[in-house]
Amino acid sequence: MILILKENVDKGSQELNRIYEFLENFPGLNIRIVELTGETRTVREIHLIGPTHNVPEEVLSAMRGVERVVRVSTKYRQIGRHDINFVPVGFNYNGVKFDQDGMNIFAGPCAVDTPEYVEQTFSILKDLGIETARMGAYKPRTSPYDFQGHGAKCLPWVFELAGKYDIKVIAMEVLREVHIEEILNALEDAGNPTGVMLQIGTRNAQNFELLKAVGSQTKLPVLYKRGMGLTIEESLNACEYIASEGNRNIVFCLRGIKTSMSAPHRNMVDFIHVPVIQRLTRLPVCIDPSHSIGSKDRAPNGLMDIFSAAAQGVIAGANMILVECHPEPEKALCDGHQSLTPRELELFVNDVAIAREAFEKRANTYSQEMLREMSQ
Repeated sequence: MILILKENVDKGSQELNRIYEFLENFPGLNIRIVELTGETRTVREIHLIGPTHNVPEEVLSAMRGVERVVRVSTKYRQIGRHDINFVPVGFNYNGVKFDQDGMNIFAGPCAVDTPEYVEQTFSILKDLGIETARMGAYKPRTSPYDFQGHGAKCLPWVFELAGKYDIKVIAMEVLREVHIEEILNALEDAGNPTGVMLQIGTRNAQNFELLKAVGSQTKLPVLYKRGMGLTIEESLNACEYIASEGNRNIVFCLRGIKTSMSAPHRNMVDFIHVPVIQRLTRLPVCIDPSHSIGSKDRAPNGLMDIFSAAAQGVIAGANMILVECHPEPEKALCDGHQSLTPRELELFVNDVAIAREAFEKRANTYSQEMLREMSQ
């Protein structure tokens, strides 16, 4: 059960104290207050977890200070859509908006290699009008002998170069709790020239201690990648772990699922789940065509499979794309075989715009149809 409080009710108010006094009559309840900052107001909610079947909804609804009572039947108390009339879906971070209506492209190398290549990448993005990037400092690899990333030592120059080229947000994977601290310290030492979205990779999709760690800090948003072998429900419950610790600024990423049926691609593309995530939750949805496809193979018409996979996700309503690119893919230390060249990235961005225009036409058509049905 969730109690949405009226706008003027804050911590220490008489109305809130009376609500707490009433709830003391029901033992076994875990009572948690949550603050959600929207564009026009801060919404405070009381989340009741436990045996709420005998808590009288009508009494709580009539209490001063309570705007609305919601009985939550879904498991997704934190990331569900129950309060979208009070707090808009999505969030703003470092001047970039993430919601279920917009589109952002995060392009860059899966793993940072040299300052020269990073600067070239940021320069390319700036020329394309892109303010968001992907840059891996900590890189888990299947083989212990492969390049594992430069770690914290590359953060100062990555962040400095990001600021130089007006990159506002970098998606960066973290593998351990200490990596969060290293990123925050490096950002502060550099004067916060950019922002970071902490990425939970597919190999850590059910690392619950790491999920709680990224959730317990609220300075940096989180990009959660679906586990390569997890169901949608398992993955969304992992996001609930993050949000239950206090951080609801989460983007859900579809990156393909592991199955032998995916051949010749690296993973089975799961981008039809974009609208599924959007209707079940308040989370913006990202797609990762690079890791879904795993190559730069082309169809007879010249279109790369990466382009076609991305178009599937975009035309289904995706709000963010992760795509790998590198100034010289053949020299990349990680995933060069699936990284786009600067020219290919330019073509990719144009192709995404075509698919996005098609999605908007589709959405407008069916929105108008729904309005007609409602008016009849």
